[in-house]
Amino acid sequence: MPEQDRIIRLKTVLARTGLSRSTIYRKIAEGTFPAQLRISTNGAGWHESEINRWVDDPIRWGPEAEVKRSD
Repeated sequence: MPEQDRIIRLKTVLARTGLSRSTIYRKIAEGTFPAQLRISTNGAGWHESEINRWVDDPIRWGPEAEVKRSD
């Protein structure tokens, strides 16, 4: 069974990336950081796999880059 992709919140993203909140939102606007997902009326999060991909290689990360998963 494939592993589920968790949704993580801003506090976790800040800890994993070492970026500030304002830098994350600026990078989202520039297209150089994964966009957040709306998970409720007032809540948002990120796919953990996207944040991990960005942390592994922030220079080459791109929203059009496909993650190949084996089933």
